[in-house]
Amino acid sequence: MHSVDQNEIQNFSKDSSHWWDENGPFKPLHKLNPVRLKHIKAQICTAFERDEQDLKALKGLKILDIGCGGGLICEPMARLGADITGVDADANAIEVAKAHTDEMGLTVTYKNGAAEDLKGPYDVVLALEVIEHVSDVDSFVQTCIRLCKPGGIIIFSTLNRTAKSFALGIVAAEYILRWVPQGTHNWKKFVKPSELSRAVRKNSAKVQDITGLMYNPVTDEFSIHKTDIDVNYFMTCIK
Repeated sequence: MHSVDQNEIQNFSKDSSHWWDENGPFKPLHKLNPVRLKHIKAQICTAFERDEQDLKALKGLKILDIGCGGGLICEPMARLGADITGVDADANAIEVAKAHTDEMGLTVTYKNGAAEDLKGPYDVVLALEVIEHVSDVDSFVQTCIRLCKPGGIIIFSTLNRTAKSFALGIVAAEYILRWVPQGTHNWKKFVKPSELSRAVRKNSAKVQDITGLMYNPVTDEFSIHKTDIDVNYFMTCIK
Protein backbone atom coordinates (compact mmCIF):
# COMPACT_ATOMS: atom_id res chain seq x y z
CA MET A 1 0.00 0.00 0.00
CA HIS A 2 2.71 2.41 -1.14
CA SER A 3 0.67 5.61 -1.42
CA VAL A 4 -1.75 5.12 1.49
CA ASP A 5 -1.11 7.44 4.41
CA GLN A 6 -2.48 5.60 7.45
CA ASN A 7 -2.73 8.81 9.48
CA GLU A 8 -4.98 10.29 6.79
CA ILE A 9 -7.13 7.15 6.74
CA GLN A 10 -7.59 7.26 10.51
CA ASN A 11 -8.49 10.94 10.27
CA PHE A 12 -11.26 10.30 7.72
CA SER A 13 -12.38 7.01 9.24
CA LYS A 14 -13.78 8.67 12.36
CA ASP A 15 -16.32 10.54 10.19
CA SER A 16 -17.14 7.74 7.73
CA SER A 17 -20.68 7.21 9.01
CA HIS A 18 -21.52 10.77 7.93
CA TRP A 19 -20.60 10.48 4.23
CA TRP A 20 -24.18 11.08 3.09
CA ASP A 21 -24.97 13.85 5.59
CA GLU A 22 -25.11 16.98 3.45
CA ASN A 23 -24.47 19.17 6.49
CA GLY A 24 -21.84 16.93 8.06
CA PRO A 25 -18.04 16.79 7.79
CA PHE A 26 -18.23 16.15 4.02
CA LYS A 27 -20.47 19.16 3.35
CA PRO A 28 -18.01 20.78 0.88
CA LEU A 29 -18.02 17.66 -1.30
CA HIS A 30 -21.82 17.64 -1.41
CA LYS A 31 -21.81 21.33 -2.26
CA LEU A 32 -19.35 21.01 -5.14
CA ASN A 33 -20.54 17.61 -6.37
CA PRO A 34 -23.02 18.83 -9.06
CA VAL A 35 -20.38 21.11 -10.61
CA ARG A 36 -17.58 18.55 -10.59
CA LEU A 37 -19.89 15.84 -11.94
CA LYS A 38 -20.85 18.06 -14.86
CA HIS A 39 -17.18 18.77 -15.62
CA ILE A 40 -16.14 15.12 -15.31
CA LYS A 41 -19.00 13.98 -17.53
CA ALA A 42 -18.05 16.59 -20.15
CA GLN A 43 -14.42 15.51 -20.12
CA ILE A 44 -15.33 11.85 -20.50
CA CYS A 45 -17.89 12.48 -23.24
CA THR A 46 -15.38 14.58 -25.18
CA ALA A 47 -12.67 11.94 -24.88
CA PHE A 48 -14.92 9.06 -25.95
CA GLU A 49 -17.14 11.02 -28.35
CA ARG A 50 -20.33 10.53 -26.36
CA ASP A 51 -23.47 12.66 -26.33
CA GLU A 52 -23.58 14.60 -23.04
CA GLN A 53 -27.38 14.78 -23.26
CA ASP A 54 -27.71 10.99 -23.31
CA LEU A 55 -29.04 9.77 -19.95
CA LYS A 56 -26.76 6.73 -20.32
CA ALA A 57 -23.83 8.63 -21.80
CA LEU A 58 -21.23 6.52 -19.99
CA LYS A 59 -22.72 3.13 -20.83
CA GLY A 60 -20.06 0.50 -21.52
CA LEU A 61 -17.22 2.52 -20.06
CA LYS A 62 -15.16 0.91 -17.31
CA ILE A 63 -14.45 3.60 -14.71
CA LEU A 64 -12.40 3.51 -11.51
CA ASP A 65 -12.90 6.00 -8.67
CA ILE A 66 -9.83 5.98 -6.37
CA GLY A 67 -10.55 7.24 -2.87
CA CYS A 68 -14.27 6.83 -3.47
CA GLY A 69 -15.28 7.44 0.14
CA GLY A 70 -19.00 6.89 0.61
CA GLY A 71 -19.71 6.75 -3.12
CA LEU A 72 -20.66 10.36 -3.90
CA ILE A 73 -19.19 10.02 -7.41
CA CYS A 74 -19.75 6.30 -7.95
CA GLU A 75 -23.53 6.48 -7.68
CA PRO A 76 -24.11 9.15 -10.35
CA MET A 77 -21.56 7.40 -12.60
CA ALA A 78 -23.63 4.20 -12.23
CA ARG A 79 -26.82 6.11 -13.08
CA LEU A 80 -25.12 7.31 -16.27
CA GLY A 81 -24.52 3.70 -17.28
CA ALA A 82 -20.86 3.28 -16.34
CA ASP A 83 -19.35 0.03 -15.13
CA ILE A 84 -17.99 1.74 -12.02
CA THR A 85 -15.58 0.46 -9.38
CA GLY A 86 -14.83 2.43 -6.22
CA VAL A 87 -11.78 1.73 -4.07
CA ASP A 88 -10.90 3.24 -0.71
CA ALA A 89 -8.42 2.35 2.03
CA ASP A 90 -11.04 3.26 4.65
CA ALA A 91 -13.03 0.08 5.34
CA ASN A 92 -15.75 2.03 7.16
CA ALA A 93 -16.32 4.29 4.14
CA ILE A 94 -16.67 1.26 1.88
CA GLU A 95 -19.31 -0.28 4.14
CA VAL A 96 -21.25 3.00 4.13
CA ALA A 97 -20.94 3.19 0.33
CA LYS A 98 -22.19 -0.38 -0.13
CA ALA A 99 -25.18 0.16 2.14
CA HIS A 100 -26.21 3.43 0.47
CA THR A 101 -25.79 2.04 -3.05
CA ASP A 102 -27.93 -1.00 -2.17
CA GLU A 103 -30.55 1.35 -0.74
CA MET A 104 -30.55 3.28 -4.04
CA GLY A 105 -30.85 0.06 -6.07
CA LEU A 106 -27.65 0.76 -8.01
CA THR A 107 -24.82 -1.52 -9.11
CA VAL A 108 -21.33 -0.45 -8.04
CA THR A 109 -18.30 -2.61 -7.31
CA TYR A 110 -16.65 -1.45 -4.10
CA LYS A 111 -13.24 -2.58 -2.88
CA ASN A 112 -11.46 -1.85 0.37
CA GLY A 113 -7.72 -1.46 -0.16
CA ALA A 114 -5.10 0.49 -2.05
CA ALA A 115 -5.19 1.39 -5.73
CA GLU A 116 -1.81 -0.35 -6.09
CA ASP A 117 -3.56 -3.69 -5.47
CA LEU A 118 -5.83 -3.32 -8.51
CA LYS A 119 -5.04 -4.66 -11.98
CA GLY A 120 -7.20 -2.76 -14.48
CA PRO A 121 -7.17 -1.54 -17.15
CA TYR A 122 -9.95 1.04 -17.00
CA ASP A 123 -11.22 3.46 -19.63
CA VAL A 124 -11.32 6.24 -17.06
CA VAL A 125 -9.48 6.62 -13.76
CA LEU A 126 -10.77 9.26 -11.31
CA ALA A 127 -8.64 10.54 -8.43
CA LEU A 128 -10.75 13.29 -6.91
CA GLU A 129 -9.71 15.22 -3.79
CA VAL A 130 -7.36 12.38 -2.86
CA ILE A 131 -3.83 13.11 -4.10
CA GLU A 132 -3.33 15.71 -1.35
CA HIS A 133 -3.83 12.91 1.18
CA VAL A 134 -1.43 10.26 -0.17
CA SER A 135 2.04 9.50 1.17
CA ASP A 136 3.85 9.60 -2.18
CA VAL A 137 2.50 11.71 -5.05
CA ASP A 138 4.77 10.29 -7.76
CA SER A 139 3.96 6.69 -6.81
CA PHE A 140 0.25 7.48 -6.73
CA VAL A 141 0.30 9.14 -10.16
CA GLN A 142 2.21 6.18 -11.57
CA THR A 143 -0.48 3.83 -10.23
CA CYS A 144 -3.32 5.93 -11.69
CA ILE A 145 -1.71 5.88 -15.12
CA ARG A 146 -0.87 2.17 -14.95
CA LEU A 147 -4.52 1.39 -14.23
CA CYS A 148 -5.69 3.36 -17.28
CA LYS A 149 -5.84 1.71 -20.68
CA PRO A 150 -3.95 3.26 -23.63
CA GLY A 151 -6.15 6.00 -25.07
CA GLY A 152 -8.05 6.29 -21.80
CA ILE A 153 -8.13 9.30 -19.50
CA ILE A 154 -7.19 10.07 -15.92
CA ILE A 155 -8.92 12.94 -14.11
CA PHE A 156 -7.38 14.43 -10.98
CA SER A 157 -8.90 17.12 -8.80
CA THR A 158 -7.01 18.67 -5.94
CA LEU A 159 -5.90 21.84 -4.17
CA ASN A 160 -3.12 24.06 -5.47
CA ARG A 161 -0.39 25.04 -3.01
CA THR A 162 -0.72 28.83 -2.94
CA ALA A 163 -1.24 31.53 -0.35
CA LYS A 164 -4.82 31.82 -1.58
CA SER A 165 -5.48 28.10 -1.08
CA PHE A 166 -4.11 28.35 2.46
CA ALA A 167 -6.46 31.23 3.20
CA LEU A 168 -9.53 29.62 1.65
CA GLY A 169 -8.84 25.89 1.78
CA ILE A 170 -7.64 25.79 5.38
CA VAL A 171 -8.27 29.00 7.32
CA ALA A 172 -11.74 29.69 5.88
CA ALA A 173 -12.94 26.10 5.35
CA GLU A 174 -11.66 24.67 8.64
CA TYR A 175 -11.65 27.59 11.09
CA ILE A 176 -14.12 30.22 9.89
CA LEU A 177 -16.85 28.44 7.90
CA ARG A 178 -16.15 25.17 9.77
CA TRP A 179 -17.09 23.18 6.69
CA VAL A 180 -14.67 20.41 7.60
CA PRO A 181 -12.98 19.33 10.85
CA GLN A 182 -9.78 21.15 11.74
CA GLY A 183 -6.76 19.24 10.49
CA THR A 184 -8.55 17.76 7.47
CA HIS A 185 -5.92 19.23 5.16
CA ASN A 186 -2.20 19.81 5.35
CA TRP A 187 -1.29 22.78 3.15
CA LYS A 188 2.24 21.42 2.64
CA LYS A 189 0.71 18.38 0.90
CA PHE A 190 -1.27 20.47 -1.60
CA VAL A 191 0.01 19.84 -5.14
CA LYS A 192 0.88 22.52 -7.66
CA PRO A 193 -0.28 21.92 -11.26
CA SER A 194 3.36 22.07 -12.40
CA GLU A 195 4.25 19.27 -9.97
CA LEU A 196 1.33 17.11 -11.00
CA SER A 197 2.00 17.75 -14.70
CA ARG A 198 5.62 16.72 -14.22
CA ALA A 199 4.60 13.45 -12.56
CA VAL A 200 2.10 12.76 -15.36
CA ARG A 201 4.68 13.32 -18.11
CA LYS A 202 7.23 11.25 -16.21
CA ASN A 203 4.85 8.30 -16.49
CA SER A 204 4.27 8.68 -20.22
CA ALA A 205 0.88 10.38 -20.16
CA LYS A 206 -0.14 13.78 -21.50
CA VAL A 207 -1.97 16.64 -19.82
CA GLN A 208 -5.07 17.38 -21.88
CA ASP A 209 -6.87 20.01 -19.82
CA ILE A 210 -6.48 22.04 -16.62
CA THR A 211 -9.58 23.78 -15.29
CA GLY A 212 -10.19 25.70 -12.08
CA LEU A 213 -12.98 25.32 -9.55
CA MET A 214 -14.06 28.47 -7.70
CA TYR A 215 -16.25 29.16 -4.69
CA ASN A 216 -18.36 32.33 -4.53
CA PRO A 217 -19.14 33.23 -0.88
CA VAL A 218 -21.87 35.66 -1.96
CA THR A 219 -23.92 33.06 -3.86
CA ASP A 220 -22.59 30.16 -1.76
CA GLU A 221 -21.93 28.24 -4.97
CA PHE A 222 -19.06 26.54 -6.75
CA SER A 223 -18.42 27.09 -10.45
CA ILE A 224 -15.98 26.05 -13.15
CA HIS A 225 -13.36 28.62 -14.18
CA LYS A 226 -11.15 28.00 -17.20
CA THR A 227 -8.16 29.97 -15.94
CA ASP A 228 -8.34 30.54 -12.17
CA ILE A 229 -6.59 27.51 -10.67
CA ASP A 230 -5.29 29.27 -7.56
CA VAL A 231 -7.29 27.13 -5.13
CA ASN A 232 -8.99 24.05 -6.64
CA TYR A 233 -8.33 22.57 -10.05
CA PHE A 234 -9.07 19.59 -12.28
CA MET A 235 -6.43 18.01 -14.50
CA THR A 236 -7.46 15.67 -17.31
CA CYS A 237 -4.72 13.48 -18.74
CA ILE A 238 -4.63 11.03 -21.63
CA LYS A 239 -2.54 7.90 -21.70
